[in-house]
Amino acid sequence: MYVRRATSALVAVALSVGFTGCGSGAATPVRTAGLEGAITVSAAVSLTDSFTELAKQFRTDNPKVKVQLNFGSSSSLVAQIQAGAPADIMASADLGNIEKLVDSGHVVGRNYPKVFARNSMAIAVKPGNPLDIKTVADLASAKFVALCGKTVPCGIYAASVIARAGISIAESKVTRGVDAKATLGAVATGDADAAVVYYTDVVAAKKSVLVVNIPQSQNVNAVYGIAPIRGSKNLAVAEAFIAFALSDTGQKILQAYGFERL
Repeated sequence: MYVRRATSALVAVALSVGFTGCGSGAATPVRTAGLEGAITVSAAVSLTDSFTELAKQFRTDNPKVKVQLNFGSSSSLVAQIQAGAPADIMASADLGNIEKLVDSGHVVGRNYPKVFARNSMAIAVKPGNPLDIKTVADLASAKFVALCGKTVPCGIYAASVIARAGISIAESKVTRGVDAKATLGAVATGDADAAVVYYTDVVAAKKSVLVVNIPQSQNVNAVYGIAPIRGSKNLAVAEAFIAFALSDTGQKILQAYGFERL
């Protein structure tokens, strides 16, 4: 039985399906002396809590720096940047979307993107788990299942989980969310019986939902990539923020929000 109530404590999560990324996630010294100015970080919605904390600590260490956070689905953020929206950093919930920015010439510098975090998927159910959902296969008995949009990372990862479980869910039983938090919200508000979303988002939801863990054999390795954006007006600060996310301090912050340490 894989049911437990989500908590904020870190729980080690076994991951399976691998993705290959560019760059290294190894912790490196962060040299931030003399940094000043502002940067805009466009980041996947599943990074909302962890990146808010990262930015807070980065500003504490660099009082002359301002960090503006712009959260959204990875695919929509890529489209915004390609359309000319201002951004100094892109942090994606997958490598595929950020590679689109590499291909379109929107990433500056060598050895990017860098993998900075890993995640997995989990099932979120209503408090008390009234349908007694214990496995991915049990989702077939749900009246409505919330999934992210088909083209956003959490939707792609969820589709892989469902396929690995050997089941299919009719689209008429699926309610689609624009991103992971909206998808999880469908369960919290009662619009869906269950959702397949990032483990970290279920942890963040605390008592509003229960988490049903997905076994390693059916789970996926959600790989997060980060890169500086060409045209950044403060590349030094952007690269320092990326280095901070990869540092021991940055990794501990991400780990505290349920991400797996690199």
